[in-house]
Parts: sequence; C-alpha cells; structure tokens
Amino acid sequence: MSPLLLLSFVLGYFLLLFAVAAYTSRNSTNDSFFIGNRNSNWMLVAFGMIGTSLSGVTFVSVPGAVAKESFAYFQITIGYLIGYIIIAFVLLPLYYRLHLTSIYTYLNGRLGIASYKTGASFFILSRTLGGTARLYLVVNILQETILQSFGIPFWLTTLIILVMILLYTYKGGVKTIVWTDTLQTTCMLAGLIICSIYILHNLHLGFGESLHIMSDKGYSKILFTDPNSKFFFIKQIVAGAFIAITMTGMDQEMMQKNISVKTLKDSQKNIITLAIIMLVVILLFLFLGGLLYLFAAQNNVTAIGDKLFPAIALQHMPHFIAVIFIIALISALFPSADGAITALTSSFCIDILGIQRRADLTDDKKKRIRQSTHLVFAAIFLLFVLVYKWVNEPSMIGVILRIAAYTYGPLLGLFTFGILLKRNVHDKLVPIVCVAAPIICFLIDKYQQYIFGSFQIGLELLIINGALTFIGLLLVSKKS
Repeated sequence: MSPLLLLSFVLGYFLLLFAVAAYTSRNSTNDSFFIGNRNSNWMLVAFGMIGTSLSGVTFVSVPGAVAKESFAYFQITIGYLIGYIIIAFVLLPLYYRLHLTSIYTYLNGRLGIASYKTGASFFILSRTLGGTARLYLVVNILQETILQSFGIPFWLTTLIILVMILLYTYKGGVKTIVWTDTLQTTCMLAGLIICSIYILHNLHLGFGESLHIMSDKGYSKILFTDPNSKFFFIKQIVAGAFIAITMTGMDQEMMQKNISVKTLKDSQKNIITLAIIMLVVILLFLFLGGLLYLFAAQNNVTAIGDKLFPAIALQHMPHFIAVIFIIALISALFPSADGAITALTSSFCIDILGIQRRADLTDDKKKRIRQSTHLVFAAIFLLFVLVYKWVNEPSMIGVILRIAAYTYGPLLGLFTFGILLKRNVHDKLVPIVCVAAPIICFLIDKYQQYIFGSFQIGLELLIINGALTFIGLLLVSKKS
C-alpha cells in the first residue's frame, strides 16, 4: 500500500485528536491537568484505561509471542483480576480518604519525606523506561512502514510524534487524556476485531475450528503445570496479581485517572469493569496471535515475534485492513505515551519539586513550571527511544515486564510496609534499602541457575524485590 496514503490517514487521525483536545482543554487549570478536577466519568475512565493498560506492545508483542509461549500470558491476566480487586477495596479507599493528587504523598505522611521522594523517584524511573520502550516499538513500525520511504530519519520520526503528543496534552492533561484515551481504545479494539474476522474469513475457518487447529499446533495452551518452568500457572497468576497492584495501583499514571473520578464508589466500579474487560481483550489478542501464525504458515510469511502482525497486515491484507491496522496501532501507542508523559510531569512537579506545598508560588508560576517540566520529559523520551533503537531488542514485552520487576519492587515494599505495619522507619535509610533490593534481585536473577538449579525465576522477581524491600524496611524500623 502507498506510504503516502497511509500517512494521510495518520495525519487525519491526529487532526481528530487535536479537535478533541481543543474542546476538552478549554479553561484548563493545574487541577484539570493533574486530576481532571475530580469530575471524570467513571465509564469513560474504565474504557480509556484499557488502551493505557495494553499499549502498542500488547497490540504487537502478545500476538507475536504465541508461537513460543502459547496462551501462557492469559495466566498473568487471571492474576490481574485478583490484583484489581485488591486495588479497588484496599488502595482506592486509602487514596480517596486522604484526598491525594499524587499517590506518593501517602508515603510522606506515613513514613517520611525521604521515603516519599524515593517512591516517587522509582515511579519516575520506571515510567520513563517502560513508557519509552512502548513508544519505541510503535515508532519503529511507523518508521519502517511509512516514513522511511520519504527519507525521514528515525530520530525525526520520534520527534514528530512526541511533538504531536505535546500539542494535545500540553494544556488539558488528565482532563483531555480521559477523552482521547476513549477514542483511541475504540479504534484499537475495532482494529483487533476486524483483523481477526478477516483472517478467519481468509482461512475459511470458523471460531471453533480455528481453536482446534491452534490446539493441534500447541498454540492455545493456557495452563502450564511444570513447577520448574517460568510459565508455571501458580507463579504466573501470583506474579500477575502483583504486577496489577504495582503497575496500576501504585502507579501515578494509572491512579491519577482513577482518582479523577468524583466518588470512591464510581472509581471502584471503574477498576472492576476494567479487570473484567481486560480478561476478554487479552484472550482476543492471544486468539489473534494464533490466527496470525496459521495465516503465516499458509502464506509463507517468515516474520515472527513483534514483526509478524505488521508484516501480515501491511503486506498480505487488503488496503483497508492495512489502514485499520495503522490507526489501531497508533491508537494503542498514544494512551500509554501521552499518559506517561502527563503522569511523569505531575509526579515530578508535585512530589519532587513540591509546587503544591509552596505558598510562595502563584498559579501562573506553577503553570509555567508544569509546562516546562512537560517539555523536559518529552525530550527525555526522545533520548531513551533512540537508545532502544540502538539496542534493537526483538521482543519489547519481555523488556517492559523485566523493567517493572526491578523498578516497581521498591514501591511494592514501601506501600505494603506502610499499610500492614504500624512501625516507624529510619527515614534517611529508606533510599539505601530501596536501591539495595533491586541490586540483590539482579544478582539472584543473573546467577539463578547456580542458586536454584532447574527452577526458573520469571515474573515473580517483582515479588522477591518487594519482599527484600519490606524486610529491609523492617530492619531499619522501630515500634511506633
């Protein structure tokens, strides 16, 4: 398909986003940027958060991993459901009771200022690394399929996309993102369903018959029962629960949308609705992955992993499917990229710079600081995307989950210690504990075959990291 025609559809999609942003950012303030004036519709937030939770990595990497991992990822999604229930009935009541704008403010009141800034710093590190990994994957696909043919270099493609994200988030923040995420999630899910239906029709298969063929080829296995395997179902479900608790419940990007909902009850309905829909959507992505490999085998497509879906959609499907794929891919990209930059701006301004605690700053001065910070994080995103391009990792979903294991572990330990125990910590020692835990986890992971033999540590590294942080905090604490 003509790259120029694809580019025209991409530009048309951006114009639609800008129109939504212009409408929703009217009369915007710092409160609307950070928490949407606590007036967001819970149904819109729940639906839009699907796109934020999945991102372009899920859109490309989850289907691409089916040949190697079968439907093992669904085990993690079952764990998500458990994690979301804990978020709804443990963390959200805490955040609403304290009227938090940044969830890390809780650590300040409970443990101390050093603990507070440590928690916020780990979030900033995690979201920067994870958000740029998600952005890199989609930018690389757009570069190879569209912009490369115009002679545009990769760095300029990344810069253009980041400028577009800035244009529609610069003023409105969360207030705008709640609406743009809804639009983008709709396009992403439509692309998923249409591509699945087309492949079924092309292969002359029904839904049940396709599942039977996938089963024969070993694509559709869900439960893995070997305790030594990193895909062992108990390990995956438990890890999935903790991934949801940390990457959603202890993540400012995800929670600032939840706490932008007016009441706790509506916010709880939002998170439970998200959990149920996620089960269905992830299963659809895995089903699509099986279909893609069946299609590839019949049509001699050699691409695998992250390159499989783009290769089939753009080279072996009708033009209208190619357009749908590109729009859906962009729609999967922006809910994670725009939300990440906005959340990083919020956390840095509130938690690190403390602009809401400073009475000497006028509203206009706070706004200028927030907008300058927004631009700085966009520049940081550009730098890290270029680093990922240089590294050229073949499968980004594994990278993102590995980053989460190292960077969210200290947050898990901090929040768990603060909620479960009434002990006071030696606040100045908390940063040392939170840095030491990931370092120990790295050594455990690197030398696990010498420590555990055939037993493989997978995503449960996050739990080990959190446990080490918790134990370290216990060692530097005393009874209140």
